[in-house]
Amino acid sequence: MKVLVVGSGGREHALCRALSRDPAVSSIVCAPGNAGTADLAEPRPLDVGDPDAVAALAQSVQADLTIIGPEVPLVAGAADELRARGLTCFGPSAAAARLEGSKAFAKDVMRAAGVPTAAARDHTEIEPALADLDEFGPPYVVKYDGLAAGKGVTVTTDRAEAVAAVRSCLRRADDRVVIEEYLDGPEVSLFAIVTEAGTVVPLLPAQDHKRVGDGDTGPNTGGMGAYAPLPWAPPGLVPEVVDTVVRPVVDEMARRGTPFSGLLYAGLALTSRGVRVVEFNVRFGDPEVQAILALLATPLTDVLSGRRAPTWRSGAAVTVVVAASGYPQSPKVGDPISGLAAAQALTGVDILHAGTRRDADGRIVSSGGRVLCVTAIGSHLEAARGSAYEAISRLSLAGAHYRTDIGDLTRIGAPTWQAAPGGGASGSAERGP
Repeated sequence: MKVLVVGSGGREHALCRALSRDPAVSSIVCAPGNAGTADLAEPRPLDVGDPDAVAALAQSVQADLTIIGPEVPLVAGAADELRARGLTCFGPSAAAARLEGSKAFAKDVMRAAGVPTAAARDHTEIEPALADLDEFGPPYVVKYDGLAAGKGVTVTTDRAEAVAAVRSCLRRADDRVVIEEYLDGPEVSLFAIVTEAGTVVPLLPAQDHKRVGDGDTGPNTGGMGAYAPLPWAPPGLVPEVVDTVVRPVVDEMARRGTPFSGLLYAGLALTSRGVRVVEFNVRFGDPEVQAILALLATPLTDVLSGRRAPTWRSGAAVTVVVAASGYPQSPKVGDPISGLAAAQALTGVDILHAGTRRDADGRIVSSGGRVLCVTAIGSHLEAARGSAYEAISRLSLAGAHYRTDIGDLTRIGAPTWQAAPGGGASGSAERGP
């Protein structure tokens, strides 16, 4: 089987790594790819936002399966164009991808499906949005309605910062902003594969950390690290989320005539009132997927197709993002990276590239804000953490920074949350403002 992976980030490197270990896969193309994916897959130039270009490349390389990594081509309709040409792909239609492409649309679907989520209102004008800030009160939650590369959310107790966020979201005539109530409790990411027949196959839950600094401080980013599984999560969490969130949304999308297939990512808050949906994505989340796929024992293509249920390696996985100087505000690019071979040589470690390229001299240099995703597996969470941070100590990138507390439950806190009878919740946990 020849597989085309569309994208150029850490998610796509993780997918290529998993596919390289799949006995059914004979070759991989990654377009446009990066300096890390080039070791596993044939790179091809590609404008990922052009559905025709994506489909034409799949035809050109005679791909048996195309896996669309990022959200941009999905929202643009790449999966529709692939299927229109009779090509097999993993990813939802443009109509179904609106679950990520529009937060207001996702809220409408959740209301219709009876899915628990934060109270919210959406606006196209500044003054009504500012009025809702005061009605919902601090902490203020402001979300840009469209795609924003994981950085379109502001959560703050500072009203002036929230007002600035609203104004930033409404700079153009067709912009929309969503004002939400704040959700307390720990956040969890649950990925579910949805087959074209509508079967829901949940994967391991993971926890991502969006804030740039230790202790969940500083601005939101695309994700600074993740770990899986969650040793504190109750055994009933996954079936509860499938029954109360994923299945109702899949059914509602089918009822609307826009059936969902592909990967549905539910970002959840485990609040004192029960599970609540923070957001949906329609593709594998980055950096959670790096940790989750590191633990996957079943061949990836079997899981994506629904032919086999996923099985998991024992132990734990941790992914720590190494970011460029100045990230997330103004990342510096073009700096050489050294120590990659020494870091990769550690047992159980994968150095997954997120923002890298080769320069004219053949050196691997930074090309984005999140540069590397250092992923390690171990017999338990602390062992995986130790390997990940040992690998980082062998790397060198001028001005790079990373969080030191990913997966450290003694520092970030081990939530004490459990599902209550009847689908509610009990317990408490702290979350940064």
